[in-house]
Amino acid sequence: MSISSKYDPSQAEAKWYAYWMEHKLFSSKVDPSKEPYTIVIPPPNVTGVLHMGHMLNNTIQDVLIRRARMQGKNACWVPGTDHASIATETKVVQLLKEKGIDKKDISREEFLKHAWEWKEKYGGIILEQLKKLGASCDWDRTAFTMDPGLSDAVISVFVDLYKKGKIYRGIRMVNWDPKGQTALSDDEVFMKEVASKLYYIKYKIEGSENEFLTIATTRPETIMADSAICINPNDPRFTHLKGKRAIIPLINRSVPIIEDEYVDMEFGTGCLKVTPAHDLNDYELGVKHKLEVIDILNDNGTLNEKAQILVGEDRFAARKKIG
Repeated sequence: MSISSKYDPSQAEAKWYAYWMEHKLFSSKVDPSKEPYTIVIPPPNVTGVLHMGHMLNNTIQDVLIRRARMQGKNACWVPGTDHASIATETKVVQLLKEKGIDKKDISREEFLKHAWEWKEKYGGIILEQLKKLGASCDWDRTAFTMDPGLSDAVISVFVDLYKKGKIYRGIRMVNWDPKGQTALSDDEVFMKEVASKLYYIKYKIEGSENEFLTIATTRPETIMADSAICINPNDPRFTHLKGKRAIIPLINRSVPIIEDEYVDMEFGTGCLKVTPAHDLNDYELGVKHKLEVIDILNDNGTLNEKAQILVGEDRFAARKKIG
């Protein structure tokens, strides 16, 4: 019998993992005589592949579940994947585009059929990678977040929380994709710093002839959604404006001048236009000062009727015209 001078992990690991699977060494059944120990895997996205975070997290889970088995506990590690709806939709849209099919030209049912076909073809990659890691999951219990039972459970819990008054509809800031026409979680947004241009805009003080406040903003196309002008109460340059109102240029709408220490006296002109519908920090200021929320953007990123001017124009085109 010859022994290789070099260890070949692919042969050894494949051999023993196949043995473990064949003898169902990771399977678990209800056993009242044993102390239960269960881990439900944080489901990785069905569109993804393992990265270093998965390696670390799943290795820790594997250590814990194997230790529990060795302690005689009824250990169960439930594997599964997340449907990752937006990421999956993007993949399917790209696939359809390659076939000359536009998502808008097919029904919801037809699109879902393509999505399920994509999931069945590509969705198991990450589970196979977990097996390559030697993960001791009970693979007979593999779950998918869109499985009927899990979907029913989500709806049931949602309805129950709604009836208890824990869920309600309100105005909130979200990350919105004007191209995909969908909200995005913070994890799905990639932030990057860019060199922005500051636009200086004059707001006339209501009731005066030639007194103005100058505002510095990177988004002049949102001035039509302004609900207030904010100054720092500790800024001596503007104490005389407390309680007064300013006129939004182009649409001549009057808004209050409010005070809040949130305003950075050193940035820009020291005055802040408050647009609760289109900036997270402004939204918080709006909630604090009970300001009106005026959403001037359509779902596709164009200006709507509430803007009063440039209706139907793309937001970036409007920025150039106003700036």
